Amino acid sequence: MTDYGYIKVGAISPRVEVAAPQRNAEYILESIRAAQSAGVQVMVFPELCLSGYTCADLFGQALLLDACEAALEVIRSATEQSAALIALGLPVRANGRLFNCAVLLQGGRLLGAVPKRYLPNVREYYEKRWFTPGDAPDLESDGFVPLCGRQIPFGQLLFDLGSCRVGVELCEDLWVPNPPSAALALAGAELILNLSASDEEVAKNEYRRALIAQQSGRLRCGYAYAGAGVGESSTDLLFSGACFLAENGNILTENRRFEPEGSAIYQCLDVELLQAERRFGSFGDAMAAQPGGSGKTLRRVVCTPPPPLTAQAVTRRYAPQPFVPGSLLLRGERCREILEIQTAALCKRLRHTGQRQVILGLSGGLDSTLALLVANRAAQAMEWEPEQVLGITMPGFGTSAHTRENVDLLARCLGITLWEIDIRPACELHMQDIGHDPNEHDTTYENIQARERTQILMDLANQENALLLGTGDLSELALGWCTFNADHMSMYNLNGSVPKTLVRHVVEYILDDSDEATAQALRRVLETPVSPELLPPDADGEITQKTEALLGKYDVHDFYLYYFFRFGFAPEKLYFLAKQAFAEDFSPAQLKEWLRIFLARFFSQQFKRSCLPDGPKVGSVSLSPRGDWRMPSDAVAELWLRQVDGLE
Repeated sequence: MTDYGYIKVGAISPRVEVAAPQRNAEYILESIRAAQSAGVQVMVFPELCLSGYTCADLFGQALLLDACEAALEVIRSATEQSAALIALGLPVRANGRLFNCAVLLQGGRLLGAVPKRYLPNVREYYEKRWFTPGDAPDLESDGFVPLCGRQIPFGQLLFDLGSCRVGVELCEDLWVPNPPSAALALAGAELILNLSASDEEVAKNEYRRALIAQQSGRLRCGYAYAGAGVGESSTDLLFSGACFLAENGNILTENRRFEPEGSAIYQCLDVELLQAERRFGSFGDAMAAQPGGSGKTLRRVVCTPPPPLTAQAVTRRYAPQPFVPGSLLLRGERCREILEIQTAALCKRLRHTGQRQVILGLSGGLDSTLALLVANRAAQAMEWEPEQVLGITMPGFGTSAHTRENVDLLARCLGITLWEIDIRPACELHMQDIGHDPNEHDTTYENIQARERTQILMDLANQENALLLGTGDLSELALGWCTFNADHMSMYNLNGSVPKTLVRHVVEYILDDSDEATAQALRRVLETPVSPELLPPDADGEITQKTEALLGKYDVHDFYLYYFFRFGFAPEKLYFLAKQAFAEDFSPAQLKEWLRIFLARFFSQQFKRSCLPDGPKVGSVSLSPRGDWRMPSDAVAELWLRQVDGLE
């Protein structure tokens, strides 16, 4: 059994009644039972949820404090058989003072109490009237506090679940310039729990959501936030029960606020993903820079590791296209930014070289179309005439009438210079020179055409003093689906870090803002099957060599590339995620076959990536040998392929 690196977390805002601890304990236990039935392994409840946050001067009543402690004991006793880590909020007495605390328990053990460090005391908040800050210099020296007849750890604690370490902060702690969660994450906490009571104001929830997402991103952590609900006093304020679960800068899920019966959200956080994000970059440097180094001085509480999640218990779902935002608004912004990066990069290179023309091969397919559109934009930015973009179409043995017409339409719409050079005579002569049978449609037959095209483009670039633009995309580089020293090579490659799934959307984005003639030409390109067109068409002149029929769907290959590159996931997890993302589209057998193709080609084709031309990075995944990906060309894929072969 494997949990695939997940831990299932619940952020819960139950019903609450002010100053009624026993009743609140009943509500909390109902929520705990519901979460347990859903397989939740870590639960966080709101700030002061046993008493109610809005008790005000009633916090000075010993009767209320005693009742909170008794209610905690009820919950402790009722959860003796539970493996879940549970964080509850209540007032805790220590050394003659009162602290606003999160108390954590598991399997009948009270593991520790974490006091709130920063107490808001302005406008509607008045916490210093009742509580002592959790970083007071004269806290109990032994670091323990009496609670429910036990001495339990007290202070800033790190709870170790084995595969995941958990830190705790309370409400205002997050809103200060230096939140405790920063030190907790640098000490190793992959999950931060926030017990909160944040009242509602117009637009405040948007800020709260952004704050939580940003903190989870900065700390490369999971962040579970549970806010006090509408059962709190409404004398002057209203609480909504806002709950959020975030991971690495993204809000995974949030609840519907203002629910009178309370609400809860559950989600599987990917601890393996978070650990991968921290493994490289400056996060480790920041850990080492901490006093004591990597948080070694922070007290750790060892918990019982929860049983691993079964595959069926993992409810996390993944978008089939991780490079493409699901929101149309965000997708448009992403496409606009890609175009601006590509255009600005090309303009910079042209200003540096002093060349007054660009040249590129046009196939009538997606990649060369995007490169042409970027070249056209760069020409406008440089105040060139459209004719200073030279498009070369080079019909070969596999060129179809459809793609040839695509080129003509685009050239007319954009006003570029278009030249046609038929490569078939030169290729036939070359086959004769090397003694290759032209009826043998093998790799040599295909690559002769690809290399002839590149030779023409390179020579014309010299002749016209033009910069030769490459058109191949990131997906093709990952799979090595390019001919070495042919379309693999150029003087500047615009699309080298744009995956195939995103190329399509960038072209669609331009289509939406084009005149009708250009839009019609771009629609034809988008309808064209992805193909190198190196093998002869069929009797009807239709394309016979379709890339996705040979390699598998680019959607799936881009999915594998993203999670393999970004987080170093093993084949076992890549396959698991793909089955979640593509359950309605492809069979497990297809996904396994394509995973093997992806890994085998990714390893065997590294030599092509080791000598790539320059080109702008546009996203978080790039295979440039000078920047993001350094891999020996003779690395062996055996470990990865063996795991693929064992998948079911």
